[in-house]
Amino acid sequence: MGKPMLPQHLVLFARCPQLGAVKRRLAADIGAVGAHKFYRQTLRDVAWRLGRDRRWKTWLAVTPDSAAGASGVWPVPPGTPIIGQGTGDLGARMARPFHMLPPGPVVIVGSDIPDIEAADIAAAFRALGDHDMVFGPAADGGYWLVGARRRPVVPQNLFANVRWSSAHALADTLANLGPKVRVAMVEERSDVDDGAAWRRWQIRKLAAKITR
Repeated sequence: MGKPMLPQHLVLFARCPQLGAVKRRLAADIGAVGAHKFYRQTLRDVAWRLGRDRRWKTWLAVTPDSAAGASGVWPVPPGTPIIGQGTGDLGARMARPFHMLPPGPVVIVGSDIPDIEAADIAAAFRALGDHDMVFGPAADGGYWLVGARRRPVVPQNLFANVRWSSAHALADTLANLGPKVRVAMVEERSDVDDGAAWRRWQIRKLAAKITR
């Protein structure tokens, strides 16, 4: 008999969905109420769309850590483990699940990308079958997904000196990987950070309804 397959872990990064505390760049364009509504609805849609899939275990990693135990705050499927992201910059917080979760490949995504589908996550885990790392590139030079096989180890200093929220984020991260690290890419997706991106998403959403 072959060895049993290790469980697959999907980590959804989220910020406590409080009015005025989320999507500030978007709020500057469409107002705080509109940005809050978008973020909370997107978090709910993505968490339920991905969290009900039995092919992986979904974790919700939240900031601030104090919100992890808040009841009624997180619109996620019942039984979803909620953990704190911890301190530090985005890189430090993203590195923790790779080192702290139980054995098995780990994929991390954000909670403000409304176009994420379960097929995207399945493709990322398939890629980790014969690659060490997987990324989901974004049109702005960043990435919406990062995953690690974690066997034998996660690359050292994976997120060191990455220029977050810039056109260099993906290139900086790739530069941290050694020449022997096998890297795969999945489909490009875009987050919704400002009014222009929000309007493009509205057009995509309308087009999807028309073609159904």
